[in-house]
Formats: sequence, structure tokens, C-alpha cells
Amino acid sequence: MALPAHRQDTDRRRARALLLAPALVILLFAASGPLLIVLIYSFLTPGDYGGVVWDFSTDAWVSVLMERDFFTGEVGLADAHLSIFWRSIKLSLMTTLLALLFGFPTAYFIATRPRGTRDFWMLLIIIPFWTNLLIRTFAIMELIRNEGTVNTILLWAGVIDAPIQMLFTEFAVLVGMVYVYLPLMVLPIYASMERFDFSLVEAGYDLYATRLQVLRRIILPLVKPGVVAGSILVFVPCLGAYVTPRVLGGGKNMMLGNFIELQFGQGRNWPLGAALSLTLLAIVMVALMFYIRAAGREEVRGHG
Repeated sequence: MALPAHRQDTDRRRARALLLAPALVILLFAASGPLLIVLIYSFLTPGDYGGVVWDFSTDAWVSVLMERDFFTGEVGLADAHLSIFWRSIKLSLMTTLLALLFGFPTAYFIATRPRGTRDFWMLLIIIPFWTNLLIRTFAIMELIRNEGTVNTILLWAGVIDAPIQMLFTEFAVLVGMVYVYLPLMVLPIYASMERFDFSLVEAGYDLYATRLQVLRRIILPLVKPGVVAGSILVFVPCLGAYVTPRVLGGGKNMMLGNFIELQFGQGRNWPLGAALSLTLLAIVMVALMFYIRAAGREEVRGHG
């Protein structure tokens, strides 16, 4: 005898809930638990030698953007903190833009290859993920240091008379992050282009559209979800990058991830580090909300 429809729906929901239960438990204890501890620490008082004192205080949150003058006691904007915030956001946006400029043509090239050779090209894109991030960062260092490959070639060719100082600059950090996160831009754009009907491009040319018009009015609107997804996948980890700015920036071009680590280490100010961590989380959440809204609009347009 068949079960009623509402009973079947109840059983399906119960089965889905049981299947999701292990993942939800892991997220609760492995993600929400530590975040709760960080939130609590951000409202406590820093200890003399690290750790926290269990006295309620909002000084950490005030110190995220403000600082008190040591001599006069006046409160003003924390210029050093704002500079780190601005550098982190600026380099993350520039990395995202450059990754898009290099990644879009790369994804287009792979998507227009014969189907039998696409896997080979994708393998070349994915291979860097098989190597540790620190090793890849040191490889970039070897290229751009004063005695590195780039300066050696330029000196040999007579283009320059003395080595160009590229290492330990914002340029070095930018180059390193573009190299590290470029595959995260290529993969989602390629996934969108793989489903793209290139006969639409031919139709555009048949209607006397220029290459730029075809790109702007046909290709970009249809692969926009992949572009948005790739931009988020690059921008979000760039904000909290630690290894690449630490190695290539040499500590002189500190970003938010390095600043947070400094507070938990040499700074011995765990509440401020916790507040900065939650601030970074808030910035990431805003970026993700932008992606969700953009993806939602594209889905509505697609159904429309």
C-alpha cells in the first residue's frame, strides 16, 4: 500500500536532515565554536604576556580604527591601521583585476580548443595547485630578486645598468598574488565558457558586429556568472593573504593577515587580533553577499 504524499515528503525531509546532520555538527563545532571564542576574546582585556584577562572591554574594537595618543590621551584615527586596511583592499582589487585580465583570455583560449585537448590545457592550469604555496612564493622571489632571473636577463640585454629593486615592494606582493590566485579565476570562467554556444559569436559577426561588440554584448553577459564567481574566489583569499605578503613584502608591506598574526604574536594583544579577524570576516561576508545578489539577478534574468 502506497504511503500518502505528505508522509512521503516528511520521510524525504527526515532523510535529508539525517544526511546533513554530520556536516552540520562539524560546522557547528569546527567553525562556529572557534568563531564564538574569537568574538568573546574581542571583548576582553589583553594580558601582560599574551592571552587575555577576563575583564570586559571594548578597547579592542575601538582600536581597530582609532588610537589614543600616548602623551595627550586624545583619541584619533589610527593611521597605521587604516593604511594596512587600504593596502589590503587595494592590492586585493588590483590582484582581482589583473587575474581577470589574464584569466579571461586564458579561459577563452581553452574553451575554443578541440575537446580532446582541453584536458591538457586545464592540467597546465591546475598543476601549480600540486605544489606547496610557500614553494611557489619562493619561486617568484627567485625570479624578481636583485640577482634573479628577470634582472639578470635585463642586465645581459643592456636594458638596465643596475638591478631593479622589485623584491620587498607592493609590486612583488601583487605579482606573487596574481600568480598564486590566477587559477581560481580561470576555472569558473572556463566552466561558464564550456557551456557557451559559440554559434552566437558567429551570428554576431554575420550581423557585422566588431570583435569588441561581440565581446561586450554577447560573450561577457553570458559568462558573467563565471566572472563574478572568479572575482570573489580571488578577492576573498587575497584579503587574508599571509604567506605571499610576508615572503615577498619582507614585512615592510604588511597586509591584514600579517597584521592579525602580529597581534597574536609579538604584539601580545589577542583582543585586538580577534577584533581585526572579525572585521576581516565582515569584509568577506560583504563581498559574498555582493556575489549572491549578482548571481541571483542573473538567475532571475535567465528565467525571465
